[in-house]
Amino acid sequence: MSQSIEGLQKRFDEDFAAITDMDTWKSVRDKFLAREGGIITTGMKRLRELPKEERPVFGQAMNRLRSSVEKQLQERYAELKKAAITGGQRHLDVTRPGFPYALGSAHPIKRLQADIEQILVNMGFRLFDLPEVERDYYNFEALNMPPNHPARDEQDTFYFDDTMLLRTHCTSVDVHAMEGLRPPIRAASTGKVYRRDPFDATHSPMFYQVDVVVIDEGITMGDMKGMLEVFLKQVFHSDIKMRLRPGFFPFVEPGAEVDISCIFCNGAGCPTCKQSGWIEILGAGMCHPKVLRMSGIDDSRYTGFAWGMGIDRVPMLKYGVEDIRLLFDNDLRFLEQF
Repeated sequence: MSQSIEGLQKRFDEDFAAITDMDTWKSVRDKFLAREGGIITTGMKRLRELPKEERPVFGQAMNRLRSSVEKQLQERYAELKKAAITGGQRHLDVTRPGFPYALGSAHPIKRLQADIEQILVNMGFRLFDLPEVERDYYNFEALNMPPNHPARDEQDTFYFDDTMLLRTHCTSVDVHAMEGLRPPIRAASTGKVYRRDPFDATHSPMFYQVDVVVIDEGITMGDMKGMLEVFLKQVFHSDIKMRLRPGFFPFVEPGAEVDISCIFCNGAGCPTCKQSGWIEILGAGMCHPKVLRMSGIDDSRYTGFAWGMGIDRVPMLKYGVEDIRLLFDNDLRFLEQF
């Protein structure tokens, strides 16, 4: 028994002396200590074959051998690791130019969102930071879209339960503002909204919006038109033209679709605007009296307007981005162009 253990120790000493690098170190470690097929592990299994009176002595001797092997291998590992570090330092070329690294910048959508918020603040608006997980009441019911209203189907909403959902628009700022403030009110909100849309070149299940509401005495559609012109000229350029077409939205009456003159052909007609010279940009209208009443506003005294726009559409138009997915792919080759 003692001769057998001495033989194992001799074999290890010979192999240990031959260790010159990490590869040979791993080979020796696995040869002696591997759980399956390791020399010491296999030797320990012989314990069951010995007479009971010999087992304690043999077991203690094998444990001492294992401890000695593990200690020597650990010390050799530390030496090899230190040698690798110091060896690498000897080959360090301090005259070599540094590796280039990229500087980050604001995403085009987030940059545009910040620009829009600044424009609205300069126009006297108060910004609301509203939750993306919204109550059905604020997202639909208080905006004149009760249960079973057909406009709800157009939103195709992500519901958590019967009362909570991922907001489908930022128009809920209308209700939050009217509940929290008293007229005159100028409130706006920007952020992410969610709908069950396919993810393709022109649609995304998550996109950004800006929504605005103004409530005061004597507010007319002329006020809305004038404010929209000022806003759109600052977002695009001062020569932009605007027109209003009849449109329907449950929370406004009358409602309007707002077009701008094509920024690519200046209204002359091109493939982008389908030769019409106009591009639809947002929806707007006068606040529905029912929406005012549900939020505690006296509709016999106050009137107002509201409008909303998809922020993602603006960089697509301004920079000629044909596929909305490029804005969400995080491809630096695309984003560094901005």
